[in-house]
Amino acid sequence: MEQKPKKIKKPRGKAQLIEGKCIACGARCQMSCPVDAIEMNDKEEPIIETGKCIGCSKCVKACPADALEMFFTPEEQALLKEIESQGGVADVVEESEPEGSGSAAAGGAEANIALWKGVWVYIEQFEGHAHDVSWELLGKARVLADDLGVELAAFVLGDNVKHLAQEAFGYGADKAYCMESPILKHYRTESYLRGTVALVNKYKPEILLMGATGLGRDLAGAVATDLKTGLTADCTQLDIDKKMRILEQTRPAFGGNIMATILTETRRPQMASVRPHVMPKPEFKQGQSGILIDEPFTMQEDDIAAKVIEIIKASQEKSVNINAAKILVSGGRGMLSRENFDKLQELADLIGGVVSGSRCAFDEGWIEHARQVGQTGKTVHPKLYIACAISGAIQHLVGMQDSEYIIAINKDKNAPIFEVAHLGIVGDVFEIIPDLIEKIKQSGAKIVE
Repeated sequence: MEQKPKKIKKPRGKAQLIEGKCIACGARCQMSCPVDAIEMNDKEEPIIETGKCIGCSKCVKACPADALEMFFTPEEQALLKEIESQGGVADVVEESEPEGSGSAAAGGAEANIALWKGVWVYIEQFEGHAHDVSWELLGKARVLADDLGVELAAFVLGDNVKHLAQEAFGYGADKAYCMESPILKHYRTESYLRGTVALVNKYKPEILLMGATGLGRDLAGAVATDLKTGLTADCTQLDIDKKMRILEQTRPAFGGNIMATILTETRRPQMASVRPHVMPKPEFKQGQSGILIDEPFTMQEDDIAAKVIEIIKASQEKSVNINAAKILVSGGRGMLSRENFDKLQELADLIGGVVSGSRCAFDEGWIEHARQVGQTGKTVHPKLYIACAISGAIQHLVGMQDSEYIIAINKDKNAPIFEVAHLGIVGDVFEIIPDLIEKIKQSGAKIVE
C-alpha cells in the first residue's frame, strides 16, 4: 500500500516591527488586524501582542513603509524548509483564521474592518413619502460606492413602505432592505433604533449615511451610540480616500471658521449625516431594478416604552420655504435695520423672489429663522441668489455657495462673498437696490425661468 506523504501545518509566524521604519501613517496596521492584536503607542507606532497575533500578515501588507515583517522561530524556519522540500503547498495544511475571530462578533465598534463592505443610505419617510434628502444622499453614495468598488444599498423602515425600496433603485441603489411592521408606522427612537442596528449588525455596511433632519439626527446619534462607532454630523462634502479606503467627512468646525475633514479609522460603520439640499438630487431612472430583501421586525408593542397617541400637523398656510424658492434676495448685517428689509421685499416681489437673510440678520430680529440661510439655518440651491450687504462668512457660504447664479452687493471690495459670486457689485446697497428697483419698473422686465 502506497504511503501518503506526511501533512505538515505551515507556520504563519508573528508580525513584528522593524526598528526605525515606522512613519506614523495613521494606524493602518491596526485597522487591518482582524484580531485586535495591535495597539498604538504615544508615537503612533504599533505595539504587537504576539499572544493574539495569528500570523495572517494583513498588517504587513497594509504598511506603506514596509516597517513590519513576519518573524519565524528557528523551529518554524525548519518546518518551512521541510515543506519546501516536499514541493511547496501540495501537502501542506494551512491554519485557517478563526471564523468571527477577535472582536468581529462584538458589534460595530470593534469589528474586523475587513468584514464590513458596502455603502448604505437610510430612506427617511413619513406616512409612506420619502424625504428628498434620502434621494440626494443616494446620488452621492453612488459615487462613493463606485470609488470603493462595492454595492450601494438603501434601507427603509415603516409600514407599507416597500414601494420606497423599489423607488430607491431608480435613484441608483443596487440593493434595498425593507423592514415592515405596523409597530413601525410612526417613528419612535427605540423601535427604529432596534430595527436599524439589527440590519447593520447582520449585513455590516462599511458606510452608513442619513439625512440631518430632526428625525435623522435623532436616529443617527442613537445608532452610532449603540454600535460604538463614530458619527460626523451636518457634513457638506463626502469623498473617499482611495488608498486607505476611508470615508472623508467634511463639515464646518470651530463655529464655522474652518472646514474640518474627519475620518473614522478604527470603527465601522463610518457614519455621517448630511443636511437636505447640500447634495444635488440625481435624476430618477425609470425601469431600474435591483435586489429587494425583506427583513422581519421582531419587537413587540409592549417592548417599546413610548406610545404615539396623536399626530397634529402644523399649519403651513403662513410658512416660508426658502428651499423651494428659485430666486432669493438675501440681506446681512449691513442692512442695518428691519425697515431696510422692506426694500429687499420690494425687489423680491418685482422679480418673483423670496426674502432671506444671514445669521446676523436673524440674530438682530430682522428675519425669522425660517428665512435664515447658512450653517445654522437652511442650505439653498436657487437659480438666482442676490446677496445684499452680506460679507460672506463661511457659516453663510456653506448654505448658498451652490446657487446657480450669485450676485453680491457689498461696499467692501475684499468681502469673502465675492469669491463665490458670479457677478460682484462694489458699492452702497442703499443706493444700488433702489436704483435697481427703479430700472426694473421702468423696463417692465420680468424674470424668465
